[in-house]
Amino acid sequence: MKAVRDYPKCIITAKGTRWVEGGHPWIYDAEVVREEGAAENGALVDAVSEKGKYLGTGFLSRSSKIRVRLISRNANDRFDAAFWKRRVRYAWDYRKTVMGADVSCCRLIFGEADGFPGLTVDRFGDILVTQTLSLGMERVKDVVFPLLVEVLREDGEQINGIFERNDVAIREKEGLAQDKGWYPLSGLPVPADTVTEICENGVYYRVDVENGQKTGFFLDQKYNRLAVAKIAKNKRVLDCFTHTGSFALNAAKGGAAHVTAVDISESAIEMARTNARRNALDDRMDFLAADVFELLPKLEAEGGKPYDFIILDPPAFTKSRKTADNAERGYKEINLRALRLLPRGGYFATASCSHFMPHERFERMLRSAALDAGVELKQIEARQQAGDHPILWNVPETDYLKFYLFQVI
Repeated sequence: MKAVRDYPKCIITAKGTRWVEGGHPWIYDAEVVREEGAAENGALVDAVSEKGKYLGTGFLSRSSKIRVRLISRNANDRFDAAFWKRRVRYAWDYRKTVMGADVSCCRLIFGEADGFPGLTVDRFGDILVTQTLSLGMERVKDVVFPLLVEVLREDGEQINGIFERNDVAIREKEGLAQDKGWYPLSGLPVPADTVTEICENGVYYRVDVENGQKTGFFLDQKYNRLAVAKIAKNKRVLDCFTHTGSFALNAAKGGAAHVTAVDISESAIEMARTNARRNALDDRMDFLAADVFELLPKLEAEGGKPYDFIILDPPAFTKSRKTADNAERGYKEINLRALRLLPRGGYFATASCSHFMPHERFERMLRSAALDAGVELKQIEARQQAGDHPILWNVPETDYLKFYLFQVI
């Protein structure tokens, strides 16, 4: 028997109804015919078809083009603390299953893929780092955040702090201010430092959760870094867009003869140096603060083939469809230059973390770059993000990371 519905309603077009029934949890503003009942911005509303069919319940956002973000399609759900605790427990149990011993550093909540629209939670040992990008999740975070700590503690996992990284412009589309800082947890003192240490793939890293990119460290490439380490032995490696040195350090740990790590950020390079010293790998590594778009043509002009393994892991070149063409040109530029630098028989790793550069388009760009470079690509592996960043097939936005390993022939 269905529960009595006492939520305001958003009446959805036939097109929007088909979209939702296809499994996508977003309802765009253009698909809302009208509202019935007084709904506060950020509050829960029922999505209903023009024929009166219940489609689901979600957070209303009048400032965003995504007008409703569904959190449930079950008319009997009650959205109390018990509901959110079940969601947290389900997400945590999933991570324990798919990540095993690596669960101490993982993405604990991956937004829509875990039923928390607009919320990201990364775990770095005893610290959780959050990004809250939807108004609805902002309104319920005081319920959800303590539950994150509670569920992990029930499994004997100690959490000593939650740091909010809400210093992202996308919050403004939800009418939210940008900020960052420690979330006040009842009964716990505020941690003294925002820099912590983690261990991933046997490599130790200093992670700055306050000032590092995103939440401080990119967890999604965890097993792709292992794939690089497996083939790095005795190679001369160039790691471009190294950030804090993760691919470079894995290559060095995998037995590379020498690794050069490059990033445009001086602070990132300094952190990479620190990480190399921490892992006693600095004797086989050097670090360069440089723009990869300038460095690769310079190396090509100098002649020779100084590297036999090049890694490209750039930041997202596009965050919208409008700039996808420019992004593709940028991807081709660096991939073409890298392929020209490699000798026959050399190895090549390349990635894109933009959802708006889908697999088919990225692969088409790679074929074009290889053709222009006069080489062929022998694929070793095609990989995606680690399992703690699950992909929902009905939500294409969750499928974003592309990672390829090749031999160049």
